[in-house]
Amino acid sequence: MGNHSDGSPNHSGTVATAGQNVVEKFQDPGLPPHRLRPADTDPRAAKRAERQVAILFGISVIGTVIFLVSYFAIDLGQDSTIATIRTQNLLLGLGTAFAMLGIGTGVVHWAKALMPDHEVSEERHAIRTEEDRQAAVRIVEDIVEETGIKRRPLIRNTLLGAVALAPLPALAVFGDLGPRPDDKLAHTMWAPQDGKLKRLTRDPDGTPIKASDVTIGSAFHVIPEGLNELKEGKLNAKAKAVVLLMRLNPDDLTISKGRETWSYNGIVAYSKICTHVGCPVALYEQQTHHLLCPCHQSTFDLTKECKVIFGPASRPLPQLPISVDAEGYLVATSDFKEPVGPSYWERDEHERLINS
Repeated sequence: MGNHSDGSPNHSGTVATAGQNVVEKFQDPGLPPHRLRPADTDPRAAKRAERQVAILFGISVIGTVIFLVSYFAIDLGQDSTIATIRTQNLLLGLGTAFAMLGIGTGVVHWAKALMPDHEVSEERHAIRTEEDRQAAVRIVEDIVEETGIKRRPLIRNTLLGAVALAPLPALAVFGDLGPRPDDKLAHTMWAPQDGKLKRLTRDPDGTPIKASDVTIGSAFHVIPEGLNELKEGKLNAKAKAVVLLMRLNPDDLTISKGRETWSYNGIVAYSKICTHVGCPVALYEQQTHHLLCPCHQSTFDLTKECKVIFGPASRPLPQLPISVDAEGYLVATSDFKEPVGPSYWERDEHERLINS
């Protein structure tokens, strides 16, 4: 076979052979030659780059002002048109984009055109206490000096202005979230009003439901009595109070201690709001007595007080205590004993307050 090398017959070229001088480690190629930028040699170029950076920071300020003006000046009332909403959304988006883009590109251009760009390499050394702290302080001082921020007040002032104004759009958006909910998430319309128990009514027409109307295997979508008469906050009240009503054979129900009076002859009522992320649990399997959430397939066993048997939900569906009144209509004997819907920061505290 031939010699697989690029050298002469006496020298193997790229193929190392025994007895040759062996290099024990890779040689340090060194740093490439430093290339000066126009701003390093021409004061006018440096001044021009400084003005460009200041302009970019100024664009950021203008973007923030556009956001604030469009947010507060364009009133979105009940009579607002789609065109008005689109205009405000366009201005809000452009304002945010210019505010963030101006700061980002300004800092990048500042670093590439004006800050020192020479490469430095040093050997790693063992960490020491006070000496390392002093070295770190010197490094920070060197970085501040290299940025030139002390020598370039135009860049410094425009940067401070852009950074100071940049958080204002976020503060405006947070302020639009509305007042604190306090304990409103812990209560629904099912609570008795002036000592009168709320009847269970059909969704959406609001007709009361008698116990005799609920047959084994049937399912009703239920809202509290009086919900349709609300003038304000109807959707929010409904989002917390919607209930699924079903009837099973009483022998199929597993009833825990303290819930003996929460159902009536096999009729049970559970919150329709999934405890995962709040989707409506609207699918009922009559044969298996399972309730399914269509969003993420959380499955609840109706015979075991809606215990989670599959899916990402971590809590059973809250049960609504029910009974019948003198006319045979189903009524809620109290509000839910726990907050409905997915978990939130103060849910456990609210549950303790409800049951105290």
